[in-house]
Amino acid sequence: MQVEDLLKTVQEVLDERKGQQIITLDVRDKTSFTDYMVVVTGTSDRHLKALCDYVVEKVKEQGFRPLGIEGDLGSDWVLLDLGDVIVHAMTIQARDFYQLEKLWSVDRPKESEQQAG
Repeated sequence: MQVEDLLKTVQEVLDERKGQQIITLDVRDKTSFTDYMVVVTGTSDRHLKALCDYVVEKVKEQGFRPLGIEGDLGSDWVLLDLGDVIVHAMTIQARDFYQLEKLWSVDRPKESEQQAG
């Protein structure tokens, strides 16, 4: 499965299953462990787990095996590792607290700025 197809499947499933504020972060130039991070808000811990479970079900139907899932019922953050795509399903409170979008959208200082500082 191509990374673009995997990403599209993830986005579609999260949207179909009523995930809120779905944001895709392209982190290819910021890290080597993944290409994309998808951040989604769920309405409860059950919703978070269900969102990730549905994504796992759909990608398995397409012959793709997830690398792992962290978090369960009672968690305010469930992480689904699909290799080139990582899903962060979070409650609104966790999302506001951790601000992953802000963390991963910060550009590194240019070499000239590092030397000047």
